[in-house]
Amino acid sequence: MPIRVELDLLLVQRKIKLTDLAEKVDITLANLSILKTGKARAMRFSTLERICQALGCQPGDILKFDPD
Repeated sequence: MPIRVELDLLLVQRKIKLTDLAEKVDITLANLSILKTGKARAMRFSTLERICQALGCQPGDILKFDPD
């Protein structure tokens, strides 16, 4: 898939654990893990918004387009 979710990098940069982010954005750890590993086929804008708020970032910091 040419769109990648780069949540790992942001979590490391902000020193936040996946479990802590899951609590902050009110999403299950399992669903957040699916996003983090790139196995998700879709993401709701409301979820993206909450992740951006929790991490203090922009959607473009999380989602990357890589046609290769």
